[in-house]
Amino acid sequence: MSLKRITQFFNPSSVAVIGASNISTRAGFVVMRNLLQGGFKGPIMPVTPSHTAVHGVLAYPSIADLPKVPDLAVICTNKNTLIDIIEQLGELGCKTAIVIADGLSGEQKSALKACAQAKQVTLLGPNCLGLLIPHIGLNASFSHTVASPGKIAFVSQSAAVCSTILDWAKNKEIGFSYFVSVGDCLDINFNELLDFLGRDAKTKAILLYIDNIEDIRGFISAARAAAFSKPVIAIKTGKTSAGALAAEIHTGGKQSSDAVYDALFQRAGMLRVNDLRELFAATQTLAMHPKLLKVEQLTILTNGGGPGVMAVDELIQSSGKLAELSIETRNALNKVIPQSETTSNPVDIFGDSAPGRYKQALEILLHAKEVKNLLIIHTPSALAPSEDYANIIVETLQKLPKMARPYVITNFMGEDASYAARKVCSNNAIPTYRTPEGAVGAFMHLVTYRRNQKHLTQTPESNTDDAKINKVAAKTLINEFIDDGQSYLPTHQASQVLSHYGIKCIQTEVAYTPTEAKEQAIELGFPVALKLISPSIASKSEVGGVVLNLNDANEVEQTAFAMLIRIKNTYPDAVIEGFSLQKMAPRAGANELRIAIKTEPNFGPVILLGEAGTGLEYAQAAVALPPLNMNLAKYLIAAAHDKGVLKERILPEKVDKYRLCALLTRISQLVIDQPDISSMELNPILASNGQFLVLDATMTLNRYQTQSNRKRLSIRPYPIELVEVVTLKNNTKATLRPIKPEDEQAHKAFDESLNKEDRYKRFFGELPQFNHDQLAKMTQIDYDREMAFIVCQRFEGKTRTLGVSRVIMDPDNLHAEFAIVVRSDCQGLGLGRILMSAAISHCKRQGVESVEGITLPENTGMIELARKLGFKISRDFEEGSINMVLKLNNE
Repeated sequence: MSLKRITQFFNPSSVAVIGASNISTRAGFVVMRNLLQGGFKGPIMPVTPSHTAVHGVLAYPSIADLPKVPDLAVICTNKNTLIDIIEQLGELGCKTAIVIADGLSGEQKSALKACAQAKQVTLLGPNCLGLLIPHIGLNASFSHTVASPGKIAFVSQSAAVCSTILDWAKNKEIGFSYFVSVGDCLDINFNELLDFLGRDAKTKAILLYIDNIEDIRGFISAARAAAFSKPVIAIKTGKTSAGALAAEIHTGGKQSSDAVYDALFQRAGMLRVNDLRELFAATQTLAMHPKLLKVEQLTILTNGGGPGVMAVDELIQSSGKLAELSIETRNALNKVIPQSETTSNPVDIFGDSAPGRYKQALEILLHAKEVKNLLIIHTPSALAPSEDYANIIVETLQKLPKMARPYVITNFMGEDASYAARKVCSNNAIPTYRTPEGAVGAFMHLVTYRRNQKHLTQTPESNTDDAKINKVAAKTLINEFIDDGQSYLPTHQASQVLSHYGIKCIQTEVAYTPTEAKEQAIELGFPVALKLISPSIASKSEVGGVVLNLNDANEVEQTAFAMLIRIKNTYPDAVIEGFSLQKMAPRAGANELRIAIKTEPNFGPVILLGEAGTGLEYAQAAVALPPLNMNLAKYLIAAAHDKGVLKERILPEKVDKYRLCALLTRISQLVIDQPDISSMELNPILASNGQFLVLDATMTLNRYQTQSNRKRLSIRPYPIELVEVVTLKNNTKATLRPIKPEDEQAHKAFDESLNKEDRYKRFFGELPQFNHDQLAKMTQIDYDREMAFIVCQRFEGKTRTLGVSRVIMDPDNLHAEFAIVVRSDCQGLGLGRILMSAAISHCKRQGVESVEGITLPENTGMIELARKLGFKISRDFEEGSINMVLKLNNE
């Protein structure tokens, strides 16, 4: 990806329109008209051999005849001319182009992309509407209307959706910082745009309309970085199999399960909406309130009981929460609402409330400490126009300081009687909706967004299960199975791999004939379970391949014979490898779970959690992307409960969720360590007395082949290969390793240990101690984009951080900024050199071209260390700082 080329794309000073036309039905006509009417200040140069002028502007017969190299070319010709045009633009020196044409075949797309890369021309499209940048007056699109300047960026793969959003936004008077139709994402994609927009000061929220994503890992990385600083909202099509096929045909690219995309958006801290109606609502809400809610509880003020009940129903059904009013607030409300002596939430001031009573009740709620979010519902009243009530809301809010106000949304019901009231609210940046359900739905968007953002700032619990893992032994065993030609492992073989990750399976014996099954059953003891071993049949219980509670040897033998006959008749071509036998485990009072691993197109492996049963489909499970830590495992369990695929049973003992989290993290580590496992199912898993026992396990193996253009995992796991033991100058041992999310408390203690002088040198000023959100950003890092090395030691039973070095790479991976700080009472132990050397080595491995840092002139220790490590030192007299630059990978 390249942030530099995107920056150039979004700041053109001249535009050429290739295929400009005076024929009103041609794209070249509309694009020229939009450019001329948009207020763009730079030269607009039409290129066409058919006209001497287009819209009154002198035209040029060919690209070679252009008087200057355009910063941006908009190609409005048909698809068969594209290669020739890109070659001409490249020869001229034009580096950015928009391709409007659609209907390109896969072969034509490949040829176009290869040509653009060879000529170093950056493409937006094909199959796109174009690009609008309202703040510079650029409308390089064939849209039917214009976009007003604003703070929202919109990026869409669908040109039709772009037109719809533009039309809606114009009616709602919502503006945009950038409006980008990416079409088929042949070159510029969501990842690069998210990197640019996430850093853009003019953009306060980002909206995405997505058909498919090819580079999942790059997308998550970019989306997570953007979502740390501003809301990112996405609508993803293809929720059904038919819809997914249509999306694939529309833009190309493989489609993955919709449930996996849900996991992606949640993990990235984004908000997903389901349809355009929700997208409009979320846009309006976040345009006016881009910050996180402080709490989730909602208070409702209404002049109609029915609408209030409708709002409560929608809130509770959406997993929302009602605020509880204090006694003081209720007493104050009772005094102004004569019909009520027991006011509660929702607060019903009744339909005969004149504006005065309405204002009194509103003031009470706005000043109540427990009211942080307020929905105001108003039905048309004969006492005064709805507009008067809207003005009361505006005037009352304006009397309060912005920081002291609750978050307020409104619902003015009706159409003609309420239009003016909604207009008043919109003009004063108060979100307003037509129905109670719409208002609550918009509020729940903010709640969901808040919950997803917590994924980015939660402190995970530590997990000490690492001692149960022997990945080398498991890898050796898997290699032996593959070398023997085995791609399918039944329980007795899968259990051998699982044992190296502390996952216990029930004792399983194998028999190859019904007679052997009889003999094995006698040795195991009764009752037993008899199961068919066949890689050809995914769900054996559905075809009678599993029989439980067999109580004598003859019954086992007869059942095995009957099973063979039944399978032979049902699946004559099925491969039968034999039978497995297990002694029946006591299942009374136990919860029965199911955990699986599946490999999805573009995503790689995913983890599924649900209840024991027959087939494991995404509709029957909660889904998570590895790697998991204890905190993310908690979210997976909570998601399974919310989805109803993991129910709380009335049993003597509930599932030990802490130990289930530990089990899920070990399975996640299995996914990370063993790329040759393409799928796995543990079903059922008995959960009882805090223990988990797998009764049936299957694995499929396939030798993983590294792909140069795709990473196996959607999210880069913890780089354990960078952990090493180092010796300090006082001859003590310490651990040098990348930072972990679990290091937050230790990092807080480290920050508090720094004296004023060291903090001043590091941060160029006196800063307060870091809060939780800041510490979370420092410890929950994206290892693809940045790295923080720490040196730590055990001290008084706790892990103590002695020093930290941090490098942050730019999206182009060309330059990295470094910073280093050592605990004030641990200086002089060689920590600076250890940490700095680790950072430099990491940048070399990543292919970074240069490492750069800034320090103060009085930080002589840092300056001398940098000089010894080969940095070029220079002084910036204007800024009063020292610049340190080290060139890497010069070859």
